[in-house]
Amino acid sequence: MQIWSESSDEAYPNRDVVSRFWDGSSSDVSEIQIDDPSDQEEALSLIGLVPWILVRCSDWTMVPLENLVAASRGTSTRIAAAIDEEVELNGAAFALGGGVDALLVPSHLVDGAVTVLGGRWDKEEVEDPQVAIEEARILSIEGAGVGERVCVDLTRRINDGQGMAVGSISGKLCLIHGETIQSEYVPTRPFRVNAGAIHSYALMADGKTKYLSELTSGDEVAILSSSGTQEKATVGRLKVETRPLLLIRFEVPSSQGQIVVQQAETVRLISPDGGAISVTNAKEDDKILVLTDKRSRHVGFALNAEVNET
Repeated sequence: MQIWSESSDEAYPNRDVVSRFWDGSSSDVSEIQIDDPSDQEEALSLIGLVPWILVRCSDWTMVPLENLVAASRGTSTRIAAAIDEEVELNGAAFALGGGVDALLVPSHLVDGAVTVLGGRWDKEEVEDPQVAIEEARILSIEGAGVGERVCVDLTRRINDGQGMAVGSISGKLCLIHGETIQSEYVPTRPFRVNAGAIHSYALMADGKTKYLSELTSGDEVAILSSSGTQEKATVGRLKVETRPLLLIRFEVPSSQGQIVVQQAETVRLISPDGGAISVTNAKEDDKILVLTDKRSRHVGFALNAEVNET
């Protein structure tokens, strides 16, 4: 993280920790004053188009800054926050755990910024997505009462061995098989994934997540297979209905996760060999595939920050 100073005094004693002396303008920095939601939208629209966005807030609030930090991760744009009061340093330096990319402070706050950062100044954050498809072991299966489940109907067919990544914990998403397999009692629906309870996360084609409750027609979701290949498919409609549910707990090395799905034989998890296991036949110690991601999430964006979800 960089420290910028609004002082260019040559005699300033801590010049070595200052990455940039800000004189009010620079060709690589777009400065945005955030006073209302429309200003935040203007800043968001610049992400991916400019090297730096310098944010100033007339009434200091964390949420717009967090939204910008989240949206900028994985892009070529970095976020700098102008800080006027010492009490604001922690909020910007640790927004969403990782903080902004630069703090712009008056000269009298440079020492305070150094203290708050604890040696993190002028060091670039290394992006390490740490995303993988791993084998998980089912720990338990129990009833979860009655609730709303979401069937995601796509605008194209998917194949055997393919499905969506869904789960209660954003960093541990189960691969839910599409309804491509013939059943004794119901015909196939090769365009459908009975994805799970309405609170669940779903992986989108752009790498973000959305709650199933947030999906709308026209959204593009990720379609994955046991081999790790990924495609995308467009949502045509959502079917939300009240049904009996199952809570399935599982573990991957060093951590646990869970998913809530409809109690129905046509709901299947993808196994390590690419096959499908019906949730009504699944049992303790069965192996399933889970998409793991050690990053946290903020409004769907992945961040290199710690999170504990249970």
